[in-house]
Amino acid sequence: MSLSKNEQVQKFLDDTRDSENEKYQILQQCRKITFSLNNDITERIIYGGIMFTKEDEDFGGIFVNKKHVSFEFTNGFQLADKNALLEGKGKYRRHLKLKTISDIEEKQVKYFVKQVAI
Repeated sequence: MSLSKNEQVQKFLDDTRDSENEKYQILQQCRKITFSLNNDITERIIYGGIMFTKEDEDFGGIFVNKKHVSFEFTNGFQLADKNALLEGKGKYRRHLKLKTISDIEEKQVKYFVKQVAI
């Protein structure tokens, strides 16, 4: 994955790599998936994680927690989720908890990102 154009995002990635390599790998793979679907997406640091924006609207972000990385979807309640993989009971937001790199495929991150990034 290439370096981020955003200095704050790159510092966040570097700090995560230095302290928690597996979470860093998960972050990078999630970023790779997201940017592969739409070149016009931007990223920035907000709420302690990386927020993705398309056409000036936030659609989701990745956040490092103590035991996992969370890929959160701003309007996740609208996403098709036939396998009930999304977690969360809030009014709008839903998320995927990613504990290992294999969770990215098992929890179908690309399927969900595709719904919001294209």
